[in-house]
Amino acid sequence: MKYNFEIKGIDCANCAAELEREINKVDGIKEATINFMGEKMIIECEEAEKEEVMKKVKKIIKREEPDCIVKEI
Repeated sequence: MKYNFEIKGIDCANCAAELEREINKVDGIKEATINFMGEKMIIECEEAEKEEVMKKVKKIIKREEPDCIVKEI
């Protein structure tokens, strides 16, 4: 299942690409994409794993981009 998020506060396109690479390494994620210009992130994972996956994703985001804000849309 795909989930859409608004992601604000990423410094640059390279930062977004690095964040996307790190998020794609999380167990349970089939695919993650970040659109830097559109300030959007799409995470594809199983519905049953969403809560656990998102905890890991948010931890990565806070580590890599501490000022970044993520909100599900």
